Amino acid sequence: MLKVGLTGGIASGKSTVCEFFTRMGAMVLDADAVAREVVLPGRSAWTKLRQTFGSEFFCLDGNLNRRRLRKLIFSDPVKRRQVDAIVHPEVMREIDRKYQHLSAVAPDGVFLVDVPLLLEVGAAGRFDRVLVVYVDEDVQIDRLMRRDGLSRKEASQALGVQIPLREKVKLADFVIDNNGTLKETQAQVERVWRQLLTLARMRRRGDKEMLEEHGDAETRGRGEKGDN
Repeated sequence: MLKVGLTGGIASGKSTVCEFFTRMGAMVLDADAVAREVVLPGRSAWTKLRQTFGSEFFCLDGNLNRRRLRKLIFSDPVKRRQVDAIVHPEVMREIDRKYQHLSAVAPDGVFLVDVPLLLEVGAAGRFDRVLVVYVDEDVQIDRLMRRDGLSRKEASQALGVQIPLREKVKLADFVIDNNGTLKETQAQVERVWRQLLTLARMRRRGDKEMLEEHGDAETRGRGEKGDN
């Protein structure tokens, strides 16, 4: 099974792209959903966060106050790195567990994981390929303002905690340009999907030479790109 890390930025349209891939037949996992699981009361990450930040970042029922913690990490890079160091290893372990299970069920399949901070936390090497969903920064900010009711300053601040999309594109194996219409985005997804299926079959056959011709993890950013 081919393991693909999908990333982008806030309001870049990753959810829409993931939906298209799901329709194509990809097994899609949302890393944010996994992150919510690993911080449930009693879990290891929950305990470490409580020890590090104190009870003020937790609700009366014991659940993590995600909104309050999010506000903190947007304004404090040091605190953000602390949270990342606690949560992301747990998330990646859970993703690996799910991947092992699915690999046994569908060895020729494509396991696509939506990881918003894939490149920021240095997790690209855990995946066979990296796919970036790209939009221009102005489009990203406008979408974020409309979606979350933010001011332009607040939207820009939210983008500031992530690597700019133009830089992520340089590290991608495939790029989906989501500046256009849904139809245009879907057409790109279909083209990339065919390439991913080919790579998955090669991996299943153990065709190492052919896989290397299509680029590998060590040459990420210089391998074959999808249409953008």
